[in-house]
Amino acid sequence: MEEYRRELEVHCYRMLGSLHEAEDLVQETYLKAWRARDGFDHRSSMRTWLYRIATNACLDALKARPRRALPVDLAPGEAEHWLEPIPDSVLDAADPAAALVAKEGVELAFLAALQHLPPRPRAVLILRDVLDWSAAETATLLDMSVPAVNSALQRAKARMPAESRPATAAEHEVARRYADAFQRADIPAMVSLLAEDARASMPPWRIWYQGKNAIEQSLREGRPGLGELRVRCTGANRQPAVVAHVRPPGAAQWQPFAVSVLHVAAGRITDMIAFHDPAVVALFDRSESGRPDGGGASTPADRQGGTGVAERRNGHG
Repeated sequence: MEEYRRELEVHCYRMLGSLHEAEDLVQETYLKAWRARDGFDHRSSMRTWLYRIATNACLDALKARPRRALPVDLAPGEAEHWLEPIPDSVLDAADPAAALVAKEGVELAFLAALQHLPPRPRAVLILRDVLDWSAAETATLLDMSVPAVNSALQRAKARMPAESRPATAAEHEVARRYADAFQRADIPAMVSLLAEDARASMPPWRIWYQGKNAIEQSLREGRPGLGELRVRCTGANRQPAVVAHVRPPGAAQWQPFAVSVLHVAAGRITDMIAFHDPAVVALFDRSESGRPDGGGASTPADRQGGTGVAERRNGHG
């Protein structure tokens, strides 16, 4: 069963919006499968059987907690339960066939929209549109009729954004330039890479900034006092991302700062989501075998002979 672990984690991540929860639920799935192994009748494949257990575990989990969201998606008074990014290294670390499963349906905007769907239509959309299961297979897994599956799929698709694509090497290069400017506290260089209507948010804070001018003001107020930074460029949710550690003035130890996921269009950054959660930074460090004092993952630009990783320190090359 182990060969299916990574794709099941990605499936549960789509359902739940949290890789930490997804890892726990896949472990629970394997425990349930082991206990029920004598009842596996081989009428379906092992993969389908595991997806059924995992999907039902996700549906049960979704009954017990609020949906995950980004700051811009929270309704007034809604509990803060944040969507989490997933490292591209996790999406890539699968068998070739499973890696195809992790190519689409992971962009943060898509996942945020998914969280607005009720759990069962969410499962239908993922199984049918992302995993390309047939209506009959989906109906069997979810104990629904085929007409009910088709109806749920049409309603769910009407509420979803247009399909996205993985970021290009050129878009990763924009992120590298932004990371380099952030490293050097070069505010004008950072602002020059923003679209006029760019948006920035910083979970777990329930705030966001709309427009280049507002973002510039926040950068001028916050960046100069941070201290020494180390950054590296990577990928998250098939988009450019920057992992940063900070050493505040007078501090001896490096501390996790943020994982920033960037959306780039027409050569400019249109959306920046900086996850200021030490657990998220640790997840990227662990999954990429990165450390604050070096290491880290390569971007598509590295693999295609581009400029590559922005792994820099103040005062050092």
